[in-house]
Amino acid sequence: MVAATEQAAVLSALIPQLLAAMLAVTVLLTPCTSWAALPPGNAVTDPEAILRDALPLQQSDLRDLQHRLEGTSDDLRARRWSSIKSSCDRTEKRLALSGTAIVDSFDGEKRPQAEALLSQFGSQLEELCVISTSKDREAFLAQRRAALSSLGSLEALWVEEEFPFAIPAEFDELPRLLGRATVKFNTTQGELTAVIDGYSAPLTGGAFVDLVQRGFYDGLPFTRAEDFYVLQTGDPEGDAKGYVKPGSKEERHVPLEILVPGDDSPIYNMTFEDLGLFKTTPTLPFATLGTLGWAHSDEALDDGSSQFFFFLYEAELTPAGLNLVDGRYAAFGYVVDGSKALKEMGVDDRIVSAKVVSGAENLYPHA
Repeated sequence: MVAATEQAAVLSALIPQLLAAMLAVTVLLTPCTSWAALPPGNAVTDPEAILRDALPLQQSDLRDLQHRLEGTSDDLRARRWSSIKSSCDRTEKRLALSGTAIVDSFDGEKRPQAEALLSQFGSQLEELCVISTSKDREAFLAQRRAALSSLGSLEALWVEEEFPFAIPAEFDELPRLLGRATVKFNTTQGELTAVIDGYSAPLTGGAFVDLVQRGFYDGLPFTRAEDFYVLQTGDPEGDAKGYVKPGSKEERHVPLEILVPGDDSPIYNMTFEDLGLFKTTPTLPFATLGTLGWAHSDEALDDGSSQFFFFLYEAELTPAGLNLVDGRYAAFGYVVDGSKALKEMGVDDRIVSAKVVSGAENLYPHA
């Protein structure tokens, strides 16, 4: 693997275990690692927070409320309860000032649902402020998670109006996920639940959800397990390395697809290294345990077909913002439940079944 000058400067300063682990990953049959040199900063590692930020949301009041609540994390770690209480109170005041504008930003059909979600969020926020006075950290975390979940549902409702960009016509034959879908995996180590983000990776997410709907992954084993890096599956039985549509003799291939924050649409079949984006973090970064990535070969960026991997995030070896996967492989979703089972899985395990439990209507054409 040839690294750019900027990458070499960063990697030379990393710990020996990281360098050894990097070499180990290069033995993957369908490699899932190539690194972009990114500053670690205060990278977000909560999958649900990443998914909230990835929504193409143009409603600034909702985004402001989200970030105000998420911003209590630093004070919570330092147990600065007076600051936390002040933040809660200010967020309540902000909600009171912006609530009407938030509801008015929804069309008539969705307004009742928006009002109900906003009311639910308001009640949860009020309870959160009460908890902040008792200095109960676990209760605060649980209540904040519930409040952010309601807010995330409200944000998702807002972006459902229209898909934010046009997909190039050259990919018209490929399925696409115009929104989000939730997939539940039953594995030999237990259940996993993942959210697939079609807003950021519609072709990758669409190909994956289409295959789940077809039962393609049911019974498939994990073929690669690299500690702290990747757990890979999706290689079907037989000579093919990917999905061959019935009646066809050729594998269906999906282009490399990566969305850069601030861009109108994803880039296709170009890596960040190709574009000189050495300090860019993609909208869907490989920043947390259970990031789903689409595999492709060493020889081509657009020959991914069905094989995918779970990124096994390890803070010391693959820190968020400093890994070799961002900008070279497409992330298309995150495990939001079942991380314990994910940590236990290896090449002796398999996917028993995978099922789309919500969002199937966002897949086009419908399977």
